[in-house]
Amino acid sequence: MSGKQLGFFTRVLDEGPPGRRYALAVEQVRAAEAAGYDAVAVAQHHLDGDEGGLPSPFVLLGHAAAVTSRVRLTTGVVTLALEDPLRVAEDAAVVDHLSGGRLELGLASGGSPAAFTAFGLDPAERRTLFDDKLDRLVAALRGEDQGEGRVLYPPAESLADRIWLATFTEPLAVEAGRRGFGLMLSRTQPRPEGERDLRLDTLQERLVDAYLAHLPTGVAPRISVARSVFVAEDEAAALAHAETGLRRVVRLVEATSGRDAAGLSTRELVAATDSHVGGPETVRDSLAADTALARATHLSFQVHSIDPPHPEVLRSIALVAAEVAPALGWSPAGALVDAG
Repeated sequence: MSGKQLGFFTRVLDEGPPGRRYALAVEQVRAAEAAGYDAVAVAQHHLDGDEGGLPSPFVLLGHAAAVTSRVRLTTGVVTLALEDPLRVAEDAAVVDHLSGGRLELGLASGGSPAAFTAFGLDPAERRTLFDDKLDRLVAALRGEDQGEGRVLYPPAESLADRIWLATFTEPLAVEAGRRGFGLMLSRTQPRPEGERDLRLDTLQERLVDAYLAHLPTGVAPRISVARSVFVAEDEAAALAHAETGLRRVVRLVEATSGRDAAGLSTRELVAATDSHVGGPETVRDSLAADTALARATHLSFQVHSIDPPHPEVLRSIALVAAEVAPALGWSPAGALVDAG
């Protein structure tokens, strides 16, 4: 891999009923591939269409595999603590074969407490559940005996080498490094008690340091850093979309920053949600100042929580590829972008 890789991430939250959401997400995936992006990612959420519109990432990625030819297809993430690890291995292997080996398997221990309860699980046991299921998933992907001499079919081939762990915490960053997995860092996260004003990149550099310190010798680091990014030609229009979108998620602002969001200006909301919004030059400058992003091997950009209308998402995808990401060390795959 030369230079940074660029990914587009969606939580599948476009306006409309589920079928329309899925169709628009696939259209965005195709637009990202056409613009030269290296990867796309879809989130998994259960029983809460306002938080995320997709409980079944392998189903959508299987469809996306049929309408794309090059872009990597990423689960961002499978909430493994809620899943049967053998079934995850089977579904992942099928999508990987359908796509010609393009699947990237992102995993996390997370999920809302309500989701754990709905699945009959105790959210207090999420880390124990995750650790056990991760071991079983890796064993299945590596072709180990699943009982009575039976092994995974279809075989997963090299998929065990394409696992990523997403985390807010140092212990899982250490685990990702120790196992030689990739590390996925979020677009925003709560600040520690006593460090409410800590910059996101400063906080995440601690996780990168912990990951690298435990990565086995000779294993190349894989560090994906996600950011909320929305670009428009017109600065005022970009901020207007941000005002509409971010006012809907003031609870996120308050949970992340500990601040009362009601009196914040639009630009203060953008900063409080760790977002990057504006024209190409504004967004280039704000991303270039992000020290965690500078250490990333993979850039992962999403429009959530701004969530502008679909045409604006498509335009932002093109503008990021043409006018923002090249300044961050990325070169487009396939045809060069025409943002005109």
